[in-house]
Amino acid sequence: MSENLQITELPNGFRIVTETMPGLASASIGVWVDAGGRNERLEQNGIAHFLEHMAFKGTAKRTALEVAEAIEDVGGYLNAYTSRETTAYYARVLGADVPLAFDVISDIVLNSVFDPKEVELERGVILSEIGQSLDTPDDVVFDWLQDVSFPNQPIGRTILGPAERVRSFTREDLQNFIAEHYGPDQMVLSAAGEVDHDVLVKLAEDAFGHLEKRPTDPLQLAVFASGEHRVSKDLEQAHFAMAIDSVGYKHDDIYTAQIFSSAFGGGMSSRLFQEAREKRGLCYSIYSSAGGFSDTGLITIYAGTSGDDVADLANLTIDELKRSADTMTEVEVMRARTQMKASMLMGLESPSSRCERNARMVTIWGKVPSLTEVVTKLDRVDVKGVRDFAAALCVGKSPAMALYGPIDQTPSIDQLAKRLAA
Repeated sequence: MSENLQITELPNGFRIVTETMPGLASASIGVWVDAGGRNERLEQNGIAHFLEHMAFKGTAKRTALEVAEAIEDVGGYLNAYTSRETTAYYARVLGADVPLAFDVISDIVLNSVFDPKEVELERGVILSEIGQSLDTPDDVVFDWLQDVSFPNQPIGRTILGPAERVRSFTREDLQNFIAEHYGPDQMVLSAAGEVDHDVLVKLAEDAFGHLEKRPTDPLQLAVFASGEHRVSKDLEQAHFAMAIDSVGYKHDDIYTAQIFSSAFGGGMSSRLFQEAREKRGLCYSIYSSAGGFSDTGLITIYAGTSGDDVADLANLTIDELKRSADTMTEVEVMRARTQMKASMLMGLESPSSRCERNARMVTIWGKVPSLTEVVTKLDRVDVKGVRDFAAALCVGKSPAMALYGPIDQTPSIDQLAKRLAA
């Protein structure tokens, strides 16, 4: 662990991780909560995201305007996000204003009042956000893909939730979700840049040290299922998204999965881009990604193409996946490995990136692996490992698929599964 990085755990399980970055005048700071959409019961779907919105709508000592002004008056930036396993509240400020940023963030996390009038106003905002997402094909197709990959499971549901659920949430529902999932041992305070660890530990003790641990229900284990979701509509583009069951971020093969995905469809030099766009002109955009959760993961492929080309594109994707198991080269693996290392190292020049990475690592592992350790693991991934990983994606696996637009010519998921197994 870097000498500039320090971790302290309070008696109640609340953790503080800081990383000093010499030469910077600014800092990023935030609270990461180990709870998100996946922690919701069916009747709660969308409440974690609703709660994130409401955090900015007033506390016991600040109005909604005062929350915004407190950070913007010092030239800072305040925001939040909700994912399937995490909710984060964070700010970027000058180093001298870190205590102020901590005060605002801890205030919105601990003392939001959920004024009924504000609840109704924000309900309208979120319903508009849901409507906007449904009007954005390359967003909604991924929600459908997640749903058919993990049907009838919390991990498969949308972050925003369905409109009918959002319309029903009450102030009490929001308070109950906090009571269930915002325990001190479910939260990490992370800061990077011009920060003082001892100062933040003292502030955290005063603000969070009184909280008591609370029992939590284990996550429902994810079970991948092959399926498809098709919506035929007269759009300019056919939106094609496919997912194959992969490994979670705690699995030994996670770095292999990431290097495979990068070589397969991660950039302009990747196999998918070269074959589908450059050689055959089947699409404008196409890419793959390796996404991980605590217990599972997905290799996801997306492309936007014409209705006339979507069938050829779907078949090509399967064929290239199979071919990669036999013909992936050392040069491709080396390029993907180098791209990943460069992207990671360049990203970590930002205090915001370091702040988030440290929070995620502490949540997952209870520590922050050194960059040397991560680079070493990436360097251990060789061409045989990548080929074997690709072969495993083709054996006994049936993909999931979501389609939107002029997609009537696209093969069924059963046809593509047979092509993959052939």
